[in-house]
Amino acid sequence: MSNKNTLKIGCHLSSSKGFYAMGQNALKINANTFQFFTRNPRGSRAKEMNLEDVERFLKFMQEHKIEKVLAHSPYTLNPCSADEKNRDFAKVTMLDDLTRMEYLPGNFYNFHPGNHVGQGIEAGIEQIISMLNSILKPEQTTTVLLETMSGKGTEIGSKFEELHQIMEGVKLSDKLGICLDTCHVFDAGYDIVNDLSGVLHEFDEIIGLDRLYAVHLNDSKNPIGSHKDRHETIGKGTIGMDAILSILTHPNLCHLPFYLETPNDLSGHKVEIEMIRTALQQN
Repeated sequence: MSNKNTLKIGCHLSSSKGFYAMGQNALKINANTFQFFTRNPRGSRAKEMNLEDVERFLKFMQEHKIEKVLAHSPYTLNPCSADEKNRDFAKVTMLDDLTRMEYLPGNFYNFHPGNHVGQGIEAGIEQIISMLNSILKPEQTTTVLLETMSGKGTEIGSKFEELHQIMEGVKLSDKLGICLDTCHVFDAGYDIVNDLSGVLHEFDEIIGLDRLYAVHLNDSKNPIGSHKDRHETIGKGTIGMDAILSILTHPNLCHLPFYLETPNDLSGHKVEIEMIRTALQQN
C-alpha cells in the first residue's frame, strides 16, 4: 500500500519558465512528480524547446527522484470535430507535442478524446482512431494517455467501453494507456465512493488494469452521475477524503502517479499534498 514515503504525487504546474523551474516548484511543495501543459491551454502556440533547460531538468529528475511527468494537451484540441480543419489542427498539434516529448523520453502525454458535436459516438471514435494511427510511431518512448471524461455534452470517453474501442482500433495500441480522472469518472456515474473495487473490476474486464498508467486526483463539486466536470479541493467535495484515501491506498492504484488538478494555487497544493501524506502516515 501507498504511504507517505512511497506515494508518487504532484499537481499541475505552470510551464512558462521552463522544465527546471517546474522541477524546483515541485520540490517546494513536497511533490515528486507533476503535470504541465505543452502549450497555451486555450491557444495553439508552443515555445521553442530550450535544450539547455531540458538537459538541466533531466539531471534534476535523477538527483531528486522526480517520477514520470505528465504533459497535457491544450483544451483546444478536438480530434473528432465535425470540422475537418479542426481535426487537422488537432493532428498537427499533437504530432508536434509528441515530437517535443521525446526530449523527455519515457514520460506521459495526456489528452481529452474529444467531442463528436452531433456526429455520433461511433463516427467520433473512428476519427480519433484515424488521428492516432497517423501520428503514433513505433520508435516513440512517450505513452499517450486517453483521459476518462465526465460525459458532458457530446464528450467521448465517459464510458470505459468507448476508451476500449479507441484502443482496439489503434495499430500501435502498446503506445496507449489510460489516465483515470476521479472527478470525471464519478461525474460519469462510476461509484468510486461506495464501490471502488467494483469500478476497478469493471475497468479491468473492459480495458485491463495493466493499461492504467496515471490518476488525476480531484474531488468533485457535483453528485455522482451529474456529467458536470467541476473539480473541487481534496476533501471538500462529494467524493470526500475517505474515498480519496481509499483510492490512494487501493492495491490496484497505489503504485501509480497521482496528479492534482484541484482549484488551488501552488501554496494550496502544498497544503493538499501534506494533508494527504499525513493522512496516509496515520492510516
